[in-house]
Amino acid sequence: MSGYPYPMLEPPMMIYPKQTDQTRDLKVHEWIENAGSSTPEWEKYDVTILGVPLSKSSISTSAASDNPEAMRQVWKSFGTYNLDEDIDLAELNAIDLGNVKQHATDIPSTHEKIKEAMAAMRTHHPHTLPISLGGDHSITAMLIKGWKQVHSNETIGILQLDTHFDLRDLNEFGPANGTPIRNLIESGAVKGAHVHNIGLHGFFNAKELKDYANEHGINYVTMKQARNKKMAFVIQEALDQLSQEVDTIYLTVDMDVLDITHNPAAPAATPGGMYTHELFEAVQLAGEYQKVKAMDIVCLDPRKDIGGMAVKSAVHVMLSFLTGVCKRKGRYSS
Repeated sequence: MSGYPYPMLEPPMMIYPKQTDQTRDLKVHEWIENAGSSTPEWEKYDVTILGVPLSKSSISTSAASDNPEAMRQVWKSFGTYNLDEDIDLAELNAIDLGNVKQHATDIPSTHEKIKEAMAAMRTHHPHTLPISLGGDHSITAMLIKGWKQVHSNETIGILQLDTHFDLRDLNEFGPANGTPIRNLIESGAVKGAHVHNIGLHGFFNAKELKDYANEHGINYVTMKQARNKKMAFVIQEALDQLSQEVDTIYLTVDMDVLDITHNPAAPAATPGGMYTHELFEAVQLAGEYQKVKAMDIVCLDPRKDIGGMAVKSAVHVMLSFLTGVCKRKGRYSS
């Protein structure tokens, strides 16, 4: 496949030279190639990165639309070598496809382009693992629907790391950031029993949403329960169950799952959430599972960040997940 088969995307704005000298430490921006700089050889890539800068569909006031570019700027300060695991992510080939084009006022039109972008990735290079940088959480429903459009016979499961159920009524809120899981269930794209939500807590979910989750067989573990059982155990238990039941597991990380002291930039940040080391461990474990075939990172407003801590955490989430992917593929630095 040659060319740039993405009429619904804007190619990346920031073009960095590809650093091929493997005798020195690489920075992430030197490692991730840019689809706007040349005609890609699609067959060589393991990972495709997609920016989805949509926040108009957020119930909370949000500039999550700024997050994809904020992450691209910040990943210049990260190296590809993970000392904790003695793994170099440069063993993978990754390419940044750019951002889904946004309509100034028409949210349904933008949602349609998001579906088209995922469908294009699955059509033109289905061997790659897509990572989408949001944007608010409404994008998850559209990305999964795009996947389902191409892989209509697949059963899809979701591992959701989130403070909230995201099961609000579509009739009241529409396809917003508080409704993506309900959207997928009611559209028939995903069964409730194939959703595992980890990280719910406190006073931030209405009882009627818990009742809906119970009625539809959604699996959920609160933060208190996860800490009592240990985060790694809970994540592995969910992934083991999903791996037996579905063809594809989609990982969605709502950055408001982090405690507000670790992430002040999520529009719905709260006290009582995950700590960064728990989230990094969770996504790395997910990356190790063969059936985890796509992920997104959503609901982060860089304008509310303090000292870049939240955006840096989001980049760390992406790189931690890819560390798991490297372990899955048996690609080690030594």
